[in-house]
Amino acid sequence: MVKYLDKNSEAEVTAAIRRAEHKTSGEIRVHLRRKCKGDVFEAARKIFHKLRMHKTKHRNAVLIYVALDSRQFAVLGDRGIHEKVGDLFWKETRDKMKSLFSQARVKEAIVAGVMDAGEKLKYYFPTEKADKNELSDTITAD
Repeated sequence: MVKYLDKNSEAEVTAAIRRAEHKTSGEIRVHLRRKCKGDVFEAARKIFHKLRMHKTKHRNAVLIYVALDSRQFAVLGDRGIHEKVGDLFWKETRDKMKSLFSQARVKEAIVAGVMDAGEKLKYYFPTEKADKNELSDTITAD
């Protein structure tokens, strides 16, 4: 079990990842940690590479990185998806998540980010005939 969410919330986030990835070749990961020292986007980039998210076939992975105690988060998309959706999409997703985080609705904020990413991935990167799940759907934490 991920130490930052209760068992039910963890299961709901994992189920959301699976639903969001169901009709896309894209990949979505969620990474949680207590604190982020320094720039949240740089920390997220390091995790993105550590999780080998830049190695997907279409460069269409999305990471939702949340530092709970630091009250910081980042949503990062690899080159393939970013070229399709641009900066405005990421800003809108972050704004929606920020609103939910401000209401202490952590699980809901993460699920909203996952589902937003999934909708765009499904549109731009629909499931392919020989599609396989390239990255684990489980939440990572440190």
